Amino acid sequence: MIPAVRKTLITLAVCVSLSACQSEPETPAVTDAPKPEAQAPAQAGDWASNPFSKASTLPLQAPDFSAIRDEHYAPALTEAMRLQLEAVEAIANNAEPATFVNTIEALERSGETLLRVANVFFYVTGSYTNDTLDQVQADFAPKLAAHQDAITLNEALFARVKSLYEQRATLGLTPEQESVLTRYYLNFTRNGALLQGDAREQLKTLNGRLSEVQTKFQQNVLEGTKNAAVHVTDAAALAGLEQSDLDTAAAAAKDAGKDGWLFAIVNTSTQPLLSKAQNREFRERLYKASIERNTSGPNDNQPLILEIAKLRAERAKLLGYNNFADYIIEDQMAKTAANAKKLMQDVAAPSVAAAKKDAGELQALIDEAGGKFKLAPWDWQFYAEKLRAKKYNLDESQVRPYFEADSVLNNGVFFAANKLFGLTFKERTDLPVYDKVVRTFDVFDANGDQLGIYYLDLFARPNKRGGAWMTNFVDQSYLFGTKPVVTNNLNVPKPADGQPVLLTSDEMNTLFHEFGHALHGLFANHQYPLQSGTSTPRDFVEFPSQWFENWAYEPTVLRNFAKHHETGETIPDELVQKIKNASSFNAGFASTEYLASALLDMSWHELDGATMPTDVLAFERQALEQNGVYMDEIYPRYRSTYFSHVFPGGYSAGYYSYLWCEVLDADAFAGFTERGGMTRENGDAFRKQVLGIGGVGDLLAQYTAWRGAPPKADALMVRRGFDKK
Repeated sequence: MIPAVRKTLITLAVCVSLSACQSEPETPAVTDAPKPEAQAPAQAGDWASNPFSKASTLPLQAPDFSAIRDEHYAPALTEAMRLQLEAVEAIANNAEPATFVNTIEALERSGETLLRVANVFFYVTGSYTNDTLDQVQADFAPKLAAHQDAITLNEALFARVKSLYEQRATLGLTPEQESVLTRYYLNFTRNGALLQGDAREQLKTLNGRLSEVQTKFQQNVLEGTKNAAVHVTDAAALAGLEQSDLDTAAAAAKDAGKDGWLFAIVNTSTQPLLSKAQNREFRERLYKASIERNTSGPNDNQPLILEIAKLRAERAKLLGYNNFADYIIEDQMAKTAANAKKLMQDVAAPSVAAAKKDAGELQALIDEAGGKFKLAPWDWQFYAEKLRAKKYNLDESQVRPYFEADSVLNNGVFFAANKLFGLTFKERTDLPVYDKVVRTFDVFDANGDQLGIYYLDLFARPNKRGGAWMTNFVDQSYLFGTKPVVTNNLNVPKPADGQPVLLTSDEMNTLFHEFGHALHGLFANHQYPLQSGTSTPRDFVEFPSQWFENWAYEPTVLRNFAKHHETGETIPDELVQKIKNASSFNAGFASTEYLASALLDMSWHELDGATMPTDVLAFERQALEQNGVYMDEIYPRYRSTYFSHVFPGGYSAGYYSYLWCEVLDADAFAGFTERGGMTRENGDAFRKQVLGIGGVGDLLAQYTAWRGAPPKADALMVRRGFDKK
């Protein structure tokens, strides 16, 4: 996943999607957003000594975590906003006629300091938060929203941008410059620059309140997920779990001052341990702890969801759209909510049909074993593993010993990047990091030049938000003379000291996925940060990451990294064949679980603001039924109350993009196969024509030019084992 931080300070307020914080007081009542012009300058001495006052002197301007303290962020954000607004006022009031350099390029330069601060601050609040940072984030969410409004609603500034946009065909701009100019114009108009009078003030109020409520939602999710951890003192309830699972849970219990075992809840509805736990009562307890998160108590997100949905609908109406989904998707590859929904609905019917067929087989297993119960959501993964073992003689415990994390990284992820693109990696230990488990690597291009720096934060911890994601500490830009410093975050449970880090198939796949995002960022090759690297439409940005997942099971790559952690034995051909044979197993479940969340996201954002639901869980059930994806045995991958992709920000009305991008990734991988597979020639062409283009130009047209034809869903349907009809 890519967090919703566009590389422009005009849209900086959406950075709140990165939040992951502790609980705090109830959200305040709606108030007018603070006036950013009222921000006082930081004291000269304080600012001069602040590590964010100038670019880091570390390699490639990597953040100096040995110098950065919690108390530096608030004054740095304050001063960086003041400096940008000062620069923006100078641009807006420039007596010279507008030119690309004195207006658009000047706007890009105006946000350099704020981008430097924000990239680190919002990363840390997602990866390594604490009470102080929580409060800074809560304080600055409405200030950043007001800051954005002060720029996009500056009439004199917009007049200059508009005049350039209207003359763009006569200005002699490069394709990148024209693309950047168009994006600036759209950023202004889509954020209210054409509004007049009271409508402008109404928009400011909506933006300020949304920033507050979205931040509170994400803080609630972190606290609610932490509090949902399942405490067990009866060893008999834990039959079937591996010793490494028990060691991790025992260490968590000890850290919490408890006896027994404490099982943390992961981000998704379905919990990985459900595939192993033999005790049905424990499975039910674990599953319900997951799906009931944030539905009651001080971290109840239901009132916030209703408010966010209403505020977004009102904002979209104010900007001239029927609903928030239409507003968001207009600016994506799909162009309309109808196009996005059609893709989902086309896949929904075969997905649910496959899931129902699988449910029947799982029920038969239960009945054969003498179980006197109906298949429930907490039973699915356990009996699916039994069915997989029965059909393919394969279960996760056979595979996991071959997926030792360091080997997956060096001999899998990095190996694939070398074969495809000629990249090499060298670990370094001299860069300061915020936690000792974080690793850093220099990344070198095929010609030996340094391409960037890569950070990996693999392990889960209580002050880290769930899921997995990529972001940048430093954005590539020839304008600023910077190379990319990119990060990957996962949430792998940290084993007890001295134990190997063995990844599940999903965790291994996630590492490949997130590194695909990292490649997208590392291959950035642009003058302007606005459209560099991963600054693309949401329904393109998941394409490189999902495409890179394919290489995990390419035989040359798999056999290079899949070595038994004790014996060093390469994964046997027989086991590889079993994995291949079972590749589409349980696809009905996975597809239905995902589509339930994606269609739920769309349903929330198709609301018009006039007629709104009053019961979150009732609306959720109704939306799933109406979209044909409701099943008693399968809950959405994310229920509304902990759907962090959507309600804090980034993927709102955009969760469909994973499916949209999977069509692209399956089609692209088929293209590689047709052209000889994993070769440098294929990799270099893909880098030049697809991965390295950023947000410049028509992405679909450029993909089609590389592929030789528009993308088709045929390869995806074959991958999932569905009849393409």
